[in-house]
Amino acid sequence: MSDKTETAAPPKKGKGLVVKLLVGLALVGAGGGGAFALVQSGMLDQVKGGAKEDNQPQLVRKGEEDPYALPTKGKEGDVPADIDGEGGSEYRTSYYNFTEDFTSNLKNSAALIQVSVACSTRRDGRVLMWLRKHELAIRSEMLVVLADTPEEEAFSPEGKKRLQARLTETINRVLTEREGFGGVDAVYFKSFLVQ
Repeated sequence: MSDKTETAAPPKKGKGLVVKLLVGLALVGAGGGGAFALVQSGMLDQVKGGAKEDNQPQLVRKGEEDPYALPTKGKEGDVPADIDGEGGSEYRTSYYNFTEDFTSNLKNSAALIQVSVACSTRRDGRVLMWLRKHELAIRSEMLVVLADTPEEEAFSPEGKKRLQARLTETINRVLTEREGFGGVDAVYFKSFLVQ
């Protein structure tokens, strides 16, 4: 019988494992790089922490500065700073006065309605800017609403409240069509006359 000694070296077991680790590491690196590129390009906003920044008018809390505040009339020292009360809503309310009264016939009536109107918003100053910018279009649509108001509705408190709600809806519709956002919370009658 032969005294053959095995001269063949045993196969190395670690070489396949090292190759697999290197391939795995390369795949993880490529996946991480791809994810980073998608996040930076904006395609994966959820990973960044939510949806894209909302560029709509924001609610302004009492005591906070409005980044879009309209300039005040007069010299800086002539206009006292607004002081917000501690009660009520946590948000500041700003008002817009329409420059002229509204006069219209009432629906199916010979009566005329003449109103002076203001509206309010708790959003930042962009809403007030848009109201001024689109006042002509808003006035036109508000006159349509007034002309569609029955005489009986103009005399009852409930009817006046419904008219205020319809005017608020009308203003917000016009602003949404033109600026993509409404933001008016309520309409107020400064004067209300039916003849």
